[in-house]
Amino acid sequence: MYGQLNDYKYIIVPKKFDTYKQQNKYQTSTTIKYLFTQEGFNAVYDDALPEDLAKNRCLGLLVNLEDNSSFFTTKTVLVLRDCQFKEVFRTIEGKSKIKEYKPAYREALSRAFVSFQGMNYTYVPKAEEKQKEVPITVSFKNDVKSLDEKPEPKMVMQEATPKDQSFKSIEPAPSSFTKKENVVDEKPIGSEVLYAQPIENGYQLVDSTPKIRMKLIKTSMENLFLVEQEGKNGVVFKKDDAWFLEYSENGSKKLKELNIKF
Repeated sequence: MYGQLNDYKYIIVPKKFDTYKQQNKYQTSTTIKYLFTQEGFNAVYDDALPEDLAKNRCLGLLVNLEDNSSFFTTKTVLVLRDCQFKEVFRTIEGKSKIKEYKPAYREALSRAFVSFQGMNYTYVPKAEEKQKEVPITVSFKNDVKSLDEKPEPKMVMQEATPKDQSFKSIEPAPSSFTKKENVVDEKPIGSEVLYAQPIENGYQLVDSTPKIRMKLIKTSMENLFLVEQEGKNGVVFKKDDAWFLEYSENGSKKLKELNIKF
């Protein structure tokens, strides 16, 4: 099982785990990222993905934190899942009886990380990934560039140490581009696959992050769902083997094709 981790280039650490209602509760996110870094993994936050990982989510494993704490004992387990939500690795349960929350979770997580010690993790690219490497090209237009020149690397500021537990968000300025209104958008939402996961009264659609994009509520009609999504009220229906989202925005009707996998 240890060898399987060598197939993945990144460890993706959520800034807010599903177990909690707030970001970095008890400093769990920063602590986990720090501990992964100490073990030699390339750990990144889920909102600061490197370019290659953003294009290919399967390069990374997503961390899930299972909090099994009781009144007197803090208990944590880390689970790593691939881009298909398949469990790849599970740690032992780390425990702490410290009364204060932050040091208790730090100790419990450190004990869970014993599972990663001694595995000598080293990322090994797959054969098809090596073939996708882009060759260096040199342009002689206007100025002659040296073959030794290297492009400046894109820098992503990430810090996660027990002393520094703060986030610094670096986001691009919002675009002033106004999309031309059409009856049907040219591409599905984000041109991405949405996976349908059953819930009590229908389904929730998640992307490959995984992040819940919307919820579909069952109706009395087959293949017709009411939509629960922030800022949108509408329906999702199936027509000619394709799924569509229909909703109203600024007084006009919108129709978007969805790529849903049930």
